[in-house]
Amino acid sequence: MELIHKRLLVTGGAGFLGSHLIEKLRAHGCGQIVAPRVEEYDLTRALDIERLFELAQPEVVIHLAAVVGGIGANRANPGRFFYENAIMGIHLIEACRRYGVEKTTVLGTICAYPKFTPVPFREEDLWNGYPEETNAPYGVAKKALLVQCQAYRQQYGMNAIFLLPVNLYGPRDNFDLESSHVIPALIRKFVEARTAGVRRVALWGDGTPTREFLYVKDAADGILAATLKYDKPEPVNLGSGREISIRALAEKIAAMTGFDGEIHWDASQPNGQPRRCLDVTRARDEFGFRATTDFDQGLRETIKWYLGQSGQPGRS
Repeated sequence: MELIHKRLLVTGGAGFLGSHLIEKLRAHGCGQIVAPRVEEYDLTRALDIERLFELAQPEVVIHLAAVVGGIGANRANPGRFFYENAIMGIHLIEACRRYGVEKTTVLGTICAYPKFTPVPFREEDLWNGYPEETNAPYGVAKKALLVQCQAYRQQYGMNAIFLLPVNLYGPRDNFDLESSHVIPALIRKFVEARTAGVRRVALWGDGTPTREFLYVKDAADGILAATLKYDKPEPVNLGSGREISIRALAEKIAAMTGFDGEIHWDASQPNGQPRRCLDVTRARDEFGFRATTDFDQGLRETIKWYLGQSGQPGRS
């Protein structure tokens, strides 16, 4: 699909992933991009979406907007995370149908996979069980949007695709400890402990779960490639295909940030899903996507950005 002369609407365009995707789209040559701000358009309200579509008249829509967070945020807000993620997507996809949008790309989540999905996670296993309890409402809400995309394709011939990104990280991530994911939370905790001379950092769980991570700029590459080239009902994983234990990740980030104190694992707190690692074959075969950023280099870039934003000194 040609995008350069299309009118694009990117929800969540002012956010972490969205800001990188818009940079990627502009570098590709796209000049007509609308990225609505939540202060102007509440995407949980059908009337706001109607007003947005009347203004933007989009030909291509990329739906990134979501209410997200780590384990703590999911435990504290299960109702909000279910309702707002589901209702935003349902209203938006329906608007895409009514306005005859040529291409709709919807971002799901790896949290939609069953708790005990065989590793590596294959798209065919998406419905073979219930998601891990701490993030199930969020995962189920997002998975409902896959059903909507497939149903609209079947009934209306709508070119709607659904992508399943793994945990993202990189510059401009959310470092708020109340709502951040694991990598920014670890970076902030270790940097602040080192700066304050604190010799002990407590982390949730026992460190045994594994996670896969995708650098945010690679994710933007994958979304662009899928929007350009993919037109099928089956969901597609976006990831690096490599996993690391939370314990090894914490030790790596501690070393990179210069924290040499004790890491205490609080096993009374939840671990989350036991393992996460994707089969990324479909993305490679269907639209040629491969993650290219070395994990250590991506972590260094993320730490560098955080230090610059926070005013914290670098490692001594």
